Amino acid sequence: MAAPPVVDLPFVDERLAQDLASGLAEVEKLLRSSVESEDAFVTEASKHLIEAGGKRFRAMLVLLAAQFGSPEAPGVVPGAVVIELTHLATLYHDDVMDEAPVRRGSPSANARWDNTVAILTGDYLFAQASEILADLGADVIRIQAQTFSRLVRGQIRETIGPRPGEDHVAHYIDVLADKTGSLIATSGRFGALLSGASPEIVDRLTRACEAIGVGWQLGDDLLDVASDSVESGKTPGTDLREGIRTLPVLYVLSSDAPEDARLRELLAGPVAEDDVAETLRLLRANPAMVRARAELVAWVDRARADLSGLPDIPARAAYLALCDYVVERSG
Repeated sequence: MAAPPVVDLPFVDERLAQDLASGLAEVEKLLRSSVESEDAFVTEASKHLIEAGGKRFRAMLVLLAAQFGSPEAPGVVPGAVVIELTHLATLYHDDVMDEAPVRRGSPSANARWDNTVAILTGDYLFAQASEILADLGADVIRIQAQTFSRLVRGQIRETIGPRPGEDHVAHYIDVLADKTGSLIATSGRFGALLSGASPEIVDRLTRACEAIGVGWQLGDDLLDVASDSVESGKTPGTDLREGIRTLPVLYVLSSDAPEDARLRELLAGPVAEDDVAETLRLLRANPAMVRARAELVAWVDRARADLSGLPDIPARAAYLALCDYVVERSG
């Protein structure tokens, strides 16, 4: 069995970290029991990614948001489990679409079994999340349905790409907001709402968490280009090899500067292995990286603006520290 997740976000208060660690232990217990089935294979497939570990980042944000109300409210931990089940379900489906052989250092479900099993297991996790939701009230069910709609819409829009005449950068940001930002936003919203926080606090945390989610994903774009594989654990240029057009790439492709001609040629499709080093060198030196980082900072500043209006408690300091980390990790 994988070890329980630990509190590894930049929290500034030891008591808060202890409270969150205790909450995460409860989340982990309910998460595992919620996927138990009379069918041993269903249980095994459903626990495949749970056992592989993970930071439980979204569940953590639910618990952190609940600090602005009553953290011990009975719906908080189930709400965090719903968020985590939803996230895990999307990973099963993502691995099928991406034909990914590995997830969290272990064989993906589609690699261990097959695509059909992976898809159906993801569906099962969505169903288990819905069963928990049924006890949390109509408002929470509605929010989850809206979030799920955004997740699917984001995936569809990413798959089909921008419409003719649509701005590619705006399309890309919208996809990030739907695919990544929406569930992180709902993490903050569930925590605040289920803990009984005021409507203003719920709204502020929802907006701030979505902005943090978009900023985090933009940071991944920069890390794919600028990271040191030894320090970050990422292989630089992974997105480039796969032909994924992240924000810095989109900025270059939209440029008509003569000095960018060679880089535009390299980025026209998946970058060949022999060209990765040259592409990384040119892209790292290109103003597109500065522009992309400025966009990240703008999203994080949106989050900070909402967070600054929250009560001055350790949880607010933790959220603000997280904003700092999202910027710092991008280089």
